[in-house]
Amino acid sequence: MNLSAQARIAFVASNAPNAQQALHVLHGRYGNTAPEQAEVICALGGDGFMLSTLHRYGALGLPVFGMKLGSVGFLMNHYQEQALIERLQCAERSVLKPLEMTAQTESGMQHRLLAYNEVSLLRQTRQAAQIEVSLNGQVRLEELVCDGVLVATPAGSTAYNFSAMGPILPLGSAVIALTPIAPFRPRRWRGAILRADTQIKLRVLDPYKRPVSVTADSHEVRDVVEVSIREASQNTVTMLFDPEHSLDDRILNEQFTT
Repeated sequence: MNLSAQARIAFVASNAPNAQQALHVLHGRYGNTAPEQAEVICALGGDGFMLSTLHRYGALGLPVFGMKLGSVGFLMNHYQEQALIERLQCAERSVLKPLEMTAQTESGMQHRLLAYNEVSLLRQTRQAAQIEVSLNGQVRLEELVCDGVLVATPAGSTAYNFSAMGPILPLGSAVIALTPIAPFRPRRWRGAILRADTQIKLRVLDPYKRPVSVTADSHEVRDVVEVSIREASQNTVTMLFDPEHSLDDRILNEQFTT
């Protein structure tokens, strides 16, 4: 990206001590610009903090460059104080399209949230959930008995989705993953790869006896009765990565990790 030597960078950091120390150092070296006046946001922390940064500042339309100062850093670059302007100028862009989730609760409340990694439905009690799965208005599974089910973006496909035995999706593939979590019935169903524009509806069949919660990234809504999910193609965010560690390469490498 085109940046001058006096680039306006907004640094944001997690509460971790090493991230706060790095924030102090980088402020002294590159200055401190409010996100609303910045050209780029630099997030210091782990993947969880990166996701919260995207949720908080995504509407500004600024590219985000992360540096790892947390326990997990799949969405982050290596931390380095020197040559930040040069790194930003050479960075590769990855455009992420989040999922938009609309959840209706037992009380009749509606919640709309975005998810850059995944939307996951999970049982709230010891009893398995019973969920009806519809795609584009057509019921595909009348009853999925499971611990839960999730819908993952390509960027999020290497996270919870992969741990639940879901597929890794290439960035820019225009598909999303629908993955069951510990399915009991149908026992052989292992999920599906869907076009990104698929309209997904997940209906809880017995919300009183078998309550279910839904989480969009880290935002949870409890006691849901119905959840609709679609790609929010108008709410894109741009992430920046060092060329030698692009997000595309990381997702590809995950498929060959043993």
